[in-house]
Amino acid sequence: MKRFVSYLCCASFALALLVGPAAAIPPFFNEFKAKYADPEGDDVQKALAEQIEGMKQMQRCNICHVGKDKKMRNAYGEALAELLDKKEDKDNKEKIQESLDKVAEMKVDPEDEKSPTYGDLLKEGKLPVEIKDEEAE
Repeated sequence: MKRFVSYLCCASFALALLVGPAAAIPPFFNEFKAKYADPEGDDVQKALAEQIEGMKQMQRCNICHVGKDKKMRNAYGEALAELLDKKEDKDNKEKIQESLDKVAEMKVDPEDEKSPTYGDLLKEGKLPVEIKDEEAE
């Protein structure tokens, strides 16, 4: 019996090592995809859905985060973090959608009057931030 428990513990540990990191806060990411990357939506949404589908897991996280540290956020992620609390708002789809709308109205570069908004980029079929391969590795 002790041997069985030992094998079970070792197998559980090995499985835990194989499982990749979770995608940020899944409800936030799911609402982002529902709003901007619907595979059944218009051509722009379909293009974003295909782009996200082709990304590595860490690249998906980098839509809001920087590198592997999930405490580090890019400008888009910071703007969302100011409006959403990961514990209190994770089940509030309406608030998540409202926050996505508010951030979509913000300029990518607040100091540049001619800077596009995050929403402008998303309407063009682009992600709100440029995601580089080295950020995901």
